[in-house]
Amino acid sequence: MPSMFEKTAKKLAKEVGDKTLIPVKNLLDATKIRPFSLIRKKKPWSLFWGPQDIPLGVSLMQILEPSSVPDAVKVPFQFRNTDIMKQQVALSVDAGAKASFSERTVQSQGSSFDCHIVTIPQDILPDIQKRKLKEPEESFLKQFRAASINLYVVTETVELLNTAVLQDCSGLRFLGKVSIPLNAFLKGKGQGGALRLGEKTLTVPQGSVLAYKRKQLVFKKEGWDILHVADDDEQETFQDVEVKLSCRSSTKELVWKPSCLDFKCLQEEVSQKVEVAQLSKDIQDVVFSNIQVMLGDREALQDLMDTLEQEPFGHLNGPGGTILSGLRQDLRDPWYASKRQLVLYLLEAIMMLSDIQHDLLAQSMERKILAQQRDLVRSILEPHFECSYSIPFTLQPKLLAPLQEEDLAITYGLLGECGLKMELTMSTWEPESKERLSVLYATLFALQRLTEA
Repeated sequence: MPSMFEKTAKKLAKEVGDKTLIPVKNLLDATKIRPFSLIRKKKPWSLFWGPQDIPLGVSLMQILEPSSVPDAVKVPFQFRNTDIMKQQVALSVDAGAKASFSERTVQSQGSSFDCHIVTIPQDILPDIQKRKLKEPEESFLKQFRAASINLYVVTETVELLNTAVLQDCSGLRFLGKVSIPLNAFLKGKGQGGALRLGEKTLTVPQGSVLAYKRKQLVFKKEGWDILHVADDDEQETFQDVEVKLSCRSSTKELVWKPSCLDFKCLQEEVSQKVEVAQLSKDIQDVVFSNIQVMLGDREALQDLMDTLEQEPFGHLNGPGGTILSGLRQDLRDPWYASKRQLVLYLLEAIMMLSDIQHDLLAQSMERKILAQQRDLVRSILEPHFECSYSIPFTLQPKLLAPLQEEDLAITYGLLGECGLKMELTMSTWEPESKERLSVLYATLFALQRLTEA
């Protein structure tokens, strides 16, 4: 399931009615995107999730010769967002028989905020394109050129005109006396609200971008251009014959795609990433413990990914620096490239999880329930992997048995954030949840293996 921020951004983009608008996924990106911002489209390390847009925090104007920034066209409008919260106030469960509960529906307080659509007029682009690139070339462009990475320019944004407070009612928490049935021989009853939705709020500052459009940026021998009709990756950003030839031998991001992508392929993919890396126990501990510390800091996770993708990779402070130091010890190891790719694979998967899932995942690591959660996710994902319609399912009691009350609440939260409709008795598979469940499975699988000798 999208994060609280992304859910609001998707609703707003739908309200605007432009299908080419791209909703922003998190608040960190919302503060980096502006008209003329440069976006890097990152190719995934997995076959099971798509490419991600990564804002660079750099404007096109910063790489061109100095000149005034042209005015953009601004169209104001107001957006109202209302969530409905369902709250269970009584529960009675008889494992192996029936479960009954009474329920009331509470409408959460709606929020409305002012926005405007900021567009770069087409008629000013020819004048901008007369400007030359700065010399010498910016160092980050050299790195992207060497790695043959495509870049894009933001041409339209939907921005907040005032500070907004977003509300989310999807978090699960247990209250009062409750005993959840964990196998066919247990009976449990909950009183006073056994399971209910917890509320979270997020303050989004004025000027944040909730959605945007982008066009591909290309550099040619005779200058540069913005492509307005090409599809994603139809052309390369750096159109230099010699560079393209030199990059053909690089297989860092080349992926072989089998004809059928089923759950078995996903399992083999993540298993192979772990097995081939052959991390020592010391490095396993370093990666696991420092990722756990970083789960509350999306920017630190992104910095570590960016640094790891450099050739050679640079330096960082904090937990990310500790992981880099551990990997540097194995520079002469023939499996060094595989170790590095495993960490990148894991980081990419983690970055695709929501902020709520990051918090729940950190708790799961602390409580040592990753293996149980991995098996539970597999029990849902494997039989439904190719299911393209909503369908009810029940969780296997034997897989729930090892999870205590708080463990179960954390696990339900992780699953619900993937887009599944989670209930105590009967849950619902949603086709759009497959990618996020695949990401969660890969994350849990890899993290659990890091704890094993």
